[in-house]
Amino acid sequence: MMLSVITPVYRSKNSLLPLYDKIKTIVHKLNDFTDYEIVMVEDCGDDGSWDIILQLATKDPHVKGITLSRNFGQHHAITAGMDLCQGDWIVVMDCDLQDDPMAIIRLWEKAKEGYDVVNVRRHQRKDSFIKKLRTRLFFVFFEWLSGISYDHQIANYRILSRKVVDTYKTMRESSRIFGLQICWLGYATANIDFPHAPRYDGKSSYNFRKLIALAFDVVISYSNKPLYISIVIGLFLSSASMVVVLWIFIRNLLCDIPVNNWTILIVSVWFLGGIIITNLGVLGIYISKIYNETKHRPLYAIANRVNC
Repeated sequence: MMLSVITPVYRSKNSLLPLYDKIKTIVHKLNDFTDYEIVMVEDCGDDGSWDIILQLATKDPHVKGITLSRNFGQHHAITAGMDLCQGDWIVVMDCDLQDDPMAIIRLWEKAKEGYDVVNVRRHQRKDSFIKKLRTRLFFVFFEWLSGISYDHQIANYRILSRKVVDTYKTMRESSRIFGLQICWLGYATANIDFPHAPRYDGKSSYNFRKLIALAFDVVISYSNKPLYISIVIGLFLSSASMVVVLWIFIRNLLCDIPVNNWTILIVSVWFLGGIIITNLGVLGIYISKIYNETKHRPLYAIANRVNC
């Protein structure tokens, strides 16, 4: 059998050599596999990572590398690696060494129990308090809007059978969240707990703004709940405005308090106009998603490749 290890690379040139050494050491301990490949997908980070990949690929044919024409994002880079890999079992992991390659041994041991997907659940996370907080807020926001429950301690690190990868490759929607797509497939899944290591070098490219944008993209792509929320808000505010207008007229009749018709008119127009614009905005986002999908553009573009 053949094992593929896929890692998306973005501005992590200093971690690639130690990552390669650790993966190579671990793979040689897995006697069930007679061959292996390390697929590195460089997502146009422009920091010299591609040069390191070329060096590794030159001295070791097991290393396969591609660099994308521009920064398509982590999940699209993973898709590129999935399209390229040839292994019977596929490991996906980050390149910053927070995903300890030692976990590959335990992933394979668990997979042999009959699972098609085995995830690494990060134990004793080494991220900063701020990063933990914003990640937690991201998943709270996501779960509330989408209705999808997802363990926020599970990232991209997992092992997949070939049939899972082949099925995943048929999912060509442009909005891609690797973990959620694998979860949606519904194959037999298990988790293992493994300590989360400190980041080897640099810092994460995901800031709070990007997480919020990602959350909106995921919610719109995987849930129609925002449409129902906009309907509920519209009905509630319309009912509230009717109650307010009724109360003003009753007060005028019973207490002889004059009503400023212009004030009521302007407030009503602004109020209802805001509701209409908000609902049209939500609907417009869904329509734009549909429009983008109808273009059938490629999910990524490869600028250069080596050993593949």
